[in-house]
Amino acid sequence: MFNPPVQGAQYNFDNVVQRPPPSSYMRQQPSSKGRIPTGSRAGAPQERPVTSNRGAGFPSSSSGKKGLESKPGPSSVNTSGQKAPEEPPEVLFKKLEKEINSLLDKSAEAKLVGNLSGSLSLAKEAVSKEKKLRNLKEDAGAADQINIDLTYAACVNLGIHYQANGMFEEALNTYSLVVRNKDYPLSGRLRVNMGNIYNTQEKYSSAIKMYRMALDQMQNIGKHMKFQIMRNIANGFVKMGQFHEAIENYENIMQGEPDHRAAFNLIICYYALGDTEKMKKTFTMLLSIEIIGTQEDDEEDGEAKGPNDSLSEYIKEKRREAFKFIIDAAKLIAPVIEKDWITGYEAIAEALRNSEYSVLESEIGILKAEQYIKMKDYDKAIEVFKSFEKKDQSLMARAATNISFLYFIEKDFKNAEKYADIAIKTDRYNAKALVNKGNCLYTRGEFETSKEFYLEAIGVEADCVEAIYNLGLVNRKMEVDLEALQAFEKLQTIMANAPEVMYQIASIYENARNFKQAIKWFNLLLTALPSDPGVLQKIGFLYSQLNDENQAFHYYMESYRHLPVNIEAISWLGVFYVKSELYEKACSFFERASQIQPGEPKWKIMVASCFRRMGNDNKAIELYKKIHEEFPDNIDCLQYLVSHLKGTGQDYENYSTLLKKLLREKEMNEPVNDMPQQSAPVYVQQPPPPPPPQSQPYMPVKESAPKEVNQRPGTSRKGGKTLATKAEEDWSIQESYLP
Repeated sequence: MFNPPVQGAQYNFDNVVQRPPPSSYMRQQPSSKGRIPTGSRAGAPQERPVTSNRGAGFPSSSSGKKGLESKPGPSSVNTSGQKAPEEPPEVLFKKLEKEINSLLDKSAEAKLVGNLSGSLSLAKEAVSKEKKLRNLKEDAGAADQINIDLTYAACVNLGIHYQANGMFEEALNTYSLVVRNKDYPLSGRLRVNMGNIYNTQEKYSSAIKMYRMALDQMQNIGKHMKFQIMRNIANGFVKMGQFHEAIENYENIMQGEPDHRAAFNLIICYYALGDTEKMKKTFTMLLSIEIIGTQEDDEEDGEAKGPNDSLSEYIKEKRREAFKFIIDAAKLIAPVIEKDWITGYEAIAEALRNSEYSVLESEIGILKAEQYIKMKDYDKAIEVFKSFEKKDQSLMARAATNISFLYFIEKDFKNAEKYADIAIKTDRYNAKALVNKGNCLYTRGEFETSKEFYLEAIGVEADCVEAIYNLGLVNRKMEVDLEALQAFEKLQTIMANAPEVMYQIASIYENARNFKQAIKWFNLLLTALPSDPGVLQKIGFLYSQLNDENQAFHYYMESYRHLPVNIEAISWLGVFYVKSELYEKACSFFERASQIQPGEPKWKIMVASCFRRMGNDNKAIELYKKIHEEFPDNIDCLQYLVSHLKGTGQDYENYSTLLKKLLREKEMNEPVNDMPQQSAPVYVQQPPPPPPPQSQPYMPVKESAPKEVNQRPGTSRKGGKTLATKAEEDWSIQESYLP
């Protein structure tokens, strides 16, 4: 009889072979070894086998045992390796939407800190994920759950970042996709962005078209936005020169939402059309515009105030902006609204006096004085400035500074210093007054003291270009070239490519005999003044110092081409052709020099010397005699004439006697040659920046003094020297005239 196994017993299935189930009930299949399967014995009654109450092949402890090799069903898989179930679609959708919103926020933050490329990458990623989200919703049959607001936000954000990165075509394409979609009711606002892009590209007609379409599509927009778009339309018409259309829009703005900027632009349009009456009327409207918040400030003037908040700072900024528009408008229309500019300024002052901007009346007086300065009527300008002496201190300091400058221009250095002292006493931190004081001391030769005032002015105003430039000049005067170079290099960083500054730097390197650096800076100066003959001649001179005759010839020839009366270039070119034995070309340059300076005999002597070198002795002697008749006291001409007559065997006694007489007189009356004094440097006193580039360099071009060659003409071969040797000596004497 079959006994069931004890609970927990172990079975050995090593010899059990897996087979398919029997084909019929109670049919036994022999094992592979011919034994009867476990579960029946021979001779025993055939009964249904009893199965185990455990799963075959899965004992409670499987250490060292092998389970049954069969494919496990789902219920028999180990739960530790089971794949996690997929998230519901709704959860995935919310997760993606959260990621997209986060990318939009990050792209906006990156744009605010100036990381434009990074913000564009984030915007592109947001659009890509938004497209993925839409596709997932469509695949899941939830197309009705697509968030069109999120799609709109992602596309608009991408267009904005394209625009910020200067990728205007991509931005326009992105905006166009949005505005063409009728599902976005607010897409009309993007027409403004498209108009701004066209305005940046100077396609003003397309910009105006977009602005007008924006107005048509946004009927329910706010009043401020509407007039802001109208301003853009008016500005586009101004840039196109269509002032009548611009006036129409500006007038609508002045009726609906007047402000100082629109009034100022309207004045410009009337000024362009020459309508003086409308200019005066609009200027009156400009003065009638109030600044919101200023009334409350006036009421609180007597009260103690805490730290300024952002609102008060905003109101102050609006006040400064309004003052600027009023002053600029007055400066523009005052010379034209009346029969003369003086009456015009008086009319402007009267209008200001009767308005809430009466504090600006004194500014008009200063503008009036500046107009006198432009007309070089300095006495009237000083008279106007002196009228401010009894007014507030800040105004008095400005007036005294300008009076000092005007007296300095008139070379009245005593009064210039007097008013500079008044300005400094009134306001010690007035950099322009300190510069004027330093200039007055400079003219008296007090270079150390003037340098202190320039340094003090720089301490007050670190970017005061007048003080820095004058500091460099006074350092050069004191022969402290290194400090001068530092000053001019600092000024070069503030005022890039200023011709005056580049010239000073080049001149310092030239004095230090650093010719390569000097050439570099003169070439930079040449980019600012490409046709300046003085700069070209200076570069040629420096190349000649480096013995680069080809480059020197090029620049001297360019200087002569731009200024055919440049005597330095003419003389150098003449000598160059003589050295190259091209005497005919040299002769033409010396003849040009004699035409420019007819009272200078050396050029005619050089012409005669060229004929002598070409072998035309008769022509040379004839020219020497003509020069002697024109300049009878010229010793050099007589020396050449006597030498040449003696060399050709002609009578020279009369000329020789006259030559000896002139030499004796010269020895008896030898003049004392004073050293040439360097001219005072040009420097800036006026508050505005240095003047614009001129046709000549800012400082005069100076050459090194010529070396004197005291040689007498040679004798004949019997005297020990040949005619060729004598000719070379003759030419060396002529070269003593050249730079």
